Amino acid sequence: MKLNIAVFFGGESVEHEVSIISAHQAIEALDKNKYNVIPVYVSKERKLYVSDLLKDISNYKDLKHLISQCTQVSITSEDNRVVIRPVKPSLFGPKELGTIDVAIPVMHGTNGEDGTIQGFFEMLKVPYAGCDLYGAAIGQDKVLQKNVLNDNNLPITNWFWVYGSEMDTHQSEILDKVHRLIYPVIIKPARTGSSVGISIAHNDEEYLACFDEARQYDEKIITEKVVKPMREINCSVVGDSYSCVASVLEEVSSVSQDELLSFSDKYLGGSKSAKSEGSKGMASTARIVPAPLTDEQTRLIQQLAKETFRVLGTSGVCRIDFLMDADTKKVYVNEINTIPGSLAFYLWKAAGVSFSELMDKLVELALDRERRRSKMTFSYETNILSNFSASSAKGSKGSKM
Repeated sequence: MKLNIAVFFGGESVEHEVSIISAHQAIEALDKNKYNVIPVYVSKERKLYVSDLLKDISNYKDLKHLISQCTQVSITSEDNRVVIRPVKPSLFGPKELGTIDVAIPVMHGTNGEDGTIQGFFEMLKVPYAGCDLYGAAIGQDKVLQKNVLNDNNLPITNWFWVYGSEMDTHQSEILDKVHRLIYPVIIKPARTGSSVGISIAHNDEEYLACFDEARQYDEKIITEKVVKPMREINCSVVGDSYSCVASVLEEVSSVSQDELLSFSDKYLGGSKSAKSEGSKGMASTARIVPAPLTDEQTRLIQQLAKETFRVLGTSGVCRIDFLMDADTKKVYVNEINTIPGSLAFYLWKAAGVSFSELMDKLVELALDRERRRSKMTFSYETNILSNFSASSAKGSKGSKM
């Protein structure tokens, strides 16, 4: 009997369109002999839609028209089933549109990769792929992430963070911190991805302009020392806290030492030809696989990747990005992507693992976690309210000493 696999994508995020690309790659990779695949589109208004039309990415050229042809749905837990129901059922139409056995979120950035959709799955008690709520939240918030990495003695660059609003009242103090890092520095929103809102500043004037740009996307703003000359190395990890494996490494080609890969570089190939062929997501980024490193350097980065994966409490398929000083060869953990673009399938393909096998592994990990959780205690059978009275409404927490 086939499993019903629901792939959730879209969402209220600046990476909405990137999510659509990644999700369709995942949908194509899921083995239709094993699974009934249900695409669940999450609009920018946080409404859920289903339709077979969602399986054809060419339909997204006119998104408004596509949504008008889809069915808005609600998803509820009923009698140990997770049921998809139309929000406005027709008189003679079906009252159920299917059930979900496993959910796979392919939602990048806020409201999807940050624990929001994971919390929804937790409420439904549906098995889901990838990080749990806690791992997703820490993986998305780079401030929390860097503090955990630092506390576990993993190498990170010099950095600091402030709330965007602090620039209005503490500009001189913030600039003093920047000067101690020494220009150039990278400014980034704490909870976005795909290079959105990220830029490099070489002086105070540029820094203030870049800061204003970054604060449009998040309340927390991170400033980091630029590693120069820099090499960008990425590694994917698949597994959970019990067992995980690292992929081959890639070296990402930046435009120059003073520039960062832009959203266009990552997802549109940075060229007219790439755009004309249609985006292949992160798979279209200029890269060298495997990365031209020594065996010792490769093993070190793979070990750091697995340790980062473990201490951040992540699971599923992630991609950990590293910075290497090209002169000293010192390696720094840059960040983790808990739902990476294109699910980093290209790194596993290079290791002989097909995208379909990678999706099978995600389903397996989701079911394994649910089996473990079914044996855990989350609540007790109690009868506290049997003795409840109006005179004791305050309870123990409301008592006065």
